[in-house]
Amino acid sequence: MPEQKRIVETVKSGIIDSIRGTGEVVDAAINTVSGTLVNTIKGTGAVGAALTGTVSDVLRGAILGTAQAGADIRDAAKGGVIGVIRGTREVGVEATESISAGARSVVKSAAEVGGDLGAVARSAVEGSIAGAKELGLKAEDAASAAASGAIKGAGEIGGTAVEQVRKAMTDVIAGVKVVVKEPFKSERKAG
Repeated sequence: MPEQKRIVETVKSGIIDSIRGTGEVVDAAINTVSGTLVNTIKGTGAVGAALTGTVSDVLRGAILGTAQAGADIRDAAKGGVIGVIRGTREVGVEATESISAGARSVVKSAAEVGGDLGAVARSAVEGSIAGAKELGLKAEDAASAAASGAIKGAGEIGGTAVEQVRKAMTDVIAGVKVVVKEPFKSERKAG
């Protein structure tokens, strides 16, 4: 998929340049992610699966670029999710699914670069809360979407990843009680 690779590489380069220029990771991630999402969504009209795929590609680029620049990927996870919320809001797209896809992507990308999956997942949830509060969205819903996406991403990695991420989600984060919704598990009760 050349378009997917192009998006990842464009974001990666933009993040690296911005971090090297300013040293500020959170703002670099917010601005690069939201700008790339807005331009891509407006240019392609991406919705549904195409939109969540674009969110994943953009955040993967942000994490890979931040790691390559030698900066803290937790800051990129937080800023990246804020950027997703801002970008999707600007083009009039409902944010919850994009937040979940973004958190899933940052966890998987953190695994690619050997990052602390629990810490990155927690940072993604912090970003979802900050972004939601900034734009007048319900912080609890954003936190739940991010936590669920992070756990889903960890499940795709396997091994101890789910346990690491789940542990990071057990507390109140940034003043919000995080409720993980797991639609990928059976809801049937024995009996």
